[in-house]
Amino acid sequence: MTVIPTAATPHPAPVITHAEEDHPAYLWRDGHILPWAEANVHASSLGWSTMAAVFEGIKAYANPHTGAQWGWQFAEHYQRFAQSMRLQRMRPEFTPVELADISRELLRANGHTGDTYIRPLAWLSDVTWFTDGESSRTSIVIITEPFSSHLRTGRTVKSCISTWIRVGDNQLSPRVKCISNYQNSRLALIEAKRNGFDQPILLNQAGKVTEGPASCLFLVRDGVMITPSLTSGVLESITRTALIRLCREELGLTVQERDVDRTELYVADEIFFCGTGAEMLPVSSIDHFQVGDGGVGPLTSRLEKVFHDVVRGIHPGYSNWRTPVSHA
Repeated sequence: MTVIPTAATPHPAPVITHAEEDHPAYLWRDGHILPWAEANVHASSLGWSTMAAVFEGIKAYANPHTGAQWGWQFAEHYQRFAQSMRLQRMRPEFTPVELADISRELLRANGHTGDTYIRPLAWLSDVTWFTDGESSRTSIVIITEPFSSHLRTGRTVKSCISTWIRVGDNQLSPRVKCISNYQNSRLALIEAKRNGFDQPILLNQAGKVTEGPASCLFLVRDGVMITPSLTSGVLESITRTALIRLCREELGLTVQERDVDRTELYVADEIFFCGTGAEMLPVSSIDHFQVGDGGVGPLTSRLEKVFHDVVRGIHPGYSNWRTPVSHA
């Protein structure tokens, strides 16, 4: 039975959880920086409106020596965000350049001067039931929150090959950073964790290696850096592209983008995941086969240091990848 509140039966007082207290002061939505508590949507808009929703994960890093904060590859991320919206037939009112500027403004408004996650999300805000959604407005929200980087901490993960098959380009294209696509990754992650692993690796329909649940993959064999090709069923990862360039230009390594067999992982000298969230995350074992000595491999360690120094502006090169965020 539905109880309609009256003066005698008022609404219960909301229970404030620790997570709710730990949010930033402001977020940005559809052209406005709003106090967190005022950024509401009607309950009827939940669900179907986000079936086609696309998102990005973007980071800003602080330089520990100077205190400067750098937005990491804002232009590349927002270009990919625009590509995802295009493939979902969305019609955003803001350009990638405008969204990058908005992100800097929001970082300043929230006083986030350290390592910070920037999370843009676009959805079809007029949709309340299944439809093509093409007549809907496209709404965008951006949220910022501090995070703790695990770069150069020595953290490793145990991985496994998932029984779930990676979705393909003619199903739910991995090229689109769409929330619905991540159900595939979620199922693989649940399976892996229930079986005692940290991260799964998915194969495609041809039985070739693709990527992890939210990260691309590299392996090292005989001094050669190898990563599955973009047409194998992986996201067009911005971190992956940056690491390929750093491998070649900073470490002088040969990099191969090609099909990768499952058993190549079992005989690899080093393996690591990469992505905005994963940063660089070394794999200690795969299906109970130890990778190398079970720690961070030597080439992975060298590349991780370069990547760490570039994103934080310690390394002076690749300045076009960094956007300064002034908090003066």
